[in-house]
Amino acid sequence: MRLKYRTGMGYVLLAMMIVAGTCSYAQKDKLKAEIETAIKGADGEVGIGIMDLSTKETLLFGRDHKFPMQSIFKFPLAMAVLDQVDKGKLQLDQKIRITKQDLLPNTWSPLRVKYPEGNADVTIAELLGYTVSQSDNNGCDILFRLVGGTRVVDSYIKKLGVKGIAIVATEEEMARHWDVQYTNYCYPAAMLRLLEIFHEAKKLSRTSTEFLWKRMVETSTGPGRIKGLLPKDAIVGHKTGTSGTNEGLLAATNDVGIMQLPNGKNIAVVIYISDTRMDEKNRDLVTAKVSRLVWDHYSK
Repeated sequence: MRLKYRTGMGYVLLAMMIVAGTCSYAQKDKLKAEIETAIKGADGEVGIGIMDLSTKETLLFGRDHKFPMQSIFKFPLAMAVLDQVDKGKLQLDQKIRITKQDLLPNTWSPLRVKYPEGNADVTIAELLGYTVSQSDNNGCDILFRLVGGTRVVDSYIKKLGVKGIAIVATEEEMARHWDVQYTNYCYPAAMLRLLEIFHEAKKLSRTSTEFLWKRMVETSTGPGRIKGLLPKDAIVGHKTGTSGTNEGLLAATNDVGIMQLPNGKNIAVVIYISDTRMDEKNRDLVTAKVSRLVWDHYSK
């Protein structure tokens, strides 16, 4: 009787697993269909990556397209800087002398607004805050010079095992010619993998991971994108990227990050919109709609 009882229970458990798996696939298909509807009217190339960081369940759109990152690359740059902090090569409280020559005009730079004449000593922690939370272009290039250039950051990312990300040009170099921005590219799956590595907190120290997470949560750019339709108290650590326009064409409206859901789940989200003529309101709305669908799906 005991053997039969165990066998019976085994069948019950197997049946439950099959039903659960079937429901999971059905729910994933539903999310996929909802996202396809949300992006249906979007002009240009759309790339989306979604990953449940606990189960590793993944959904990808536009997986084979190279999307220009724009300021998204400030996230891997920050990881590379903090890696050097962890190794003792740099210190967060280390002061860097900022000159007027470092503060290029005609580029987004709250750092320049605060120190218009330069001649200031700014800590690496402050520079990371400007670069990540406020997407400061001058702060970004100062950090690139500090760690040894774009090749050093690109090499660091590849040593993490992430393929499909290329970091070639600084903000100053991208501003010189429209096509240069396309050399800094990323596939949706590659950025998902980098967010996953960051979340695991194994490559950076716990202190550095928490430091960068706080700066990403404090991001002030792109409020209408991933967070646009989420609850006001939603916790999202993210980084945006936006290009200029060329004869009405916009190369990049991006937002990538990690949602912390009230139920304890952590969901990585990557949303790229490239080579579009949509206005800013509609670009952001597409991103916000996709983000809300993901939030609702994984909140169940």
